Amino acid sequence: MDQHLFLFGGSPPFGRSHGKQFASLCNQRDGHVAIFCLNRKGWQSYMSKYQHILEEEGVTDFRYYLLEETTLINKEKITGMIICGGDTLSYHHYIVTKRVGEEIKQLFQEGVPIAGFSAGALICPAYCMVSPSDYNGEQRMILNGLGILQGYIIAAHYTKWNEKQNLIAVMTETKTEKGLGLDDEASVYLKNGQIESLEGKNVHIFE
Repeated sequence: MDQHLFLFGGSPPFGRSHGKQFASLCNQRDGHVAIFCLNRKGWQSYMSKYQHILEEEGVTDFRYYLLEETTLINKEKITGMIICGGDTLSYHHYIVTKRVGEEIKQLFQEGVPIAGFSAGALICPAYCMVSPSDYNGEQRMILNGLGILQGYIIAAHYTKWNEKQNLIAVMTETKTEKGLGLDDEASVYLKNGQIESLEGKNVHIFE
């Protein structure tokens, strides 16, 4: 099975090109797109930002998995997965360290596409870089990630958070050969771990 990963440097919506590509992959199966998010005030009204471009491309069925309350997911009915943005440490805790993360990883390996926005993108590699700007801390953190993307370190909000120094330092510390700095309105589509296309401004690639 081909594996499809869409990584976004900031908040939704999808860019038109990558939204169309993601929707096309989802529409090849019968079922729903799973949206994984935190249970925060007003989360319901925010979901339209993730959905509207996909809806224009024919995706009509969405199910919401509030991470604080989710222990198992119905894997047989999922056609695509969206991991929302927000507090990276919380997403790491509720996905990477829980059984849900293993289920997400299994679905991805079976060809179900994933779109990760900001925090959702950061947790995808083998190592998850948490910027001081992300949690109002003094030092960057390096945590184990989902591991669905090998050989890359991801930095979200790259220009806004001035992440170049952090990204290169974490690449060096983890002996990771490649880095992707994603600006807020930028995204990258990787197929089988290789970059297929870029969208928006700007994607910064380091090797």
